[in-house]
Amino acid sequence: MTAFEPSAHHVGITVSDLEETLPFYRDVIGLEVVDRFSVGGEAFSDAVGVEGARGEFAHLEADGCRIELVEYEPQARGVSAAGLNQPGATHVGLAVDDLEAVADALPDDVPIISGPRTTESGTTVMFVRDPESNLLELLEF
Repeated sequence: MTAFEPSAHHVGITVSDLEETLPFYRDVIGLEVVDRFSVGGEAFSDAVGVEGARGEFAHLEADGCRIELVEYEPQARGVSAAGLNQPGATHVGLAVDDLEAVADALPDDVPIISGPRTTESGTTVMFVRDPESNLLELLEF
């Protein structure tokens, strides 16, 4: 039993170029931008454990799940996107009504891991990558 009762606030994705990545989530995926802000200063640097850190943030609404895109300065270099089967790998899952229609409407430049596939659980899924190779799972139940 915990001494507190947490509630979900957001899922965060660190990106190297917020202005390049935001249109994918807003225009291609169709999420609404609900907030944009910057954070810096000593308290923020201490909180994230990065000296001189500053962040540019965009919050998007996904039917009750807030997705946070953040671009940090200074940026870490040399980290590649993890595959789904690697410990520590992350992805965002978004439910849609008609996965075939969504797949057909995706622009040609969106990297698709595979087209829609119905799994043994009965859920139809497909994985795509955003402009920075972060994984996004689209699901139809």
